[in-house]
Amino acid sequence: MKRINFNKKQQRTYRHWRTVKKIRAIDNGKPRLLVTKTNSHIIAQLIDDNQNKILVASSSIQLKLKNGNKDNAILVGKDIGKKVLALGIKEVSFDRGGSKYHGRVAALADAAREAGLVF
Repeated sequence: MKRINFNKKQQRTYRHWRTVKKIRAIDNGKPRLLVTKTNSHIIAQLIDDNQNKILVASSSIQLKLKNGNKDNAILVGKDIGKKVLALGIKEVSFDRGGSKYHGRVAALADAAREAGLVF
């Protein structure tokens, strides 16, 4: 299959698949911090791949924020950081969800690191 002919959605899905494959190969046992962004909101979930469970989640929808801009991504990052540390987990693997590590995704990651997460 030629990757050149992928549309934007297929490219994002392929990037996400490739990232998850690398995370599972390298970081066995660590939960995965998945960041999903839409046009309106941003969502962060801590997933345990061994049990196939979502351990904790935070989003701009859950925090009653009007949109998922950079400022709100920082708030979501701080919130997910607090929730994950409350579970007693410090080290996670960061999964950008096929998005580029830029803008809202980078802001959320930096806020989660400031909250005390290591990745």
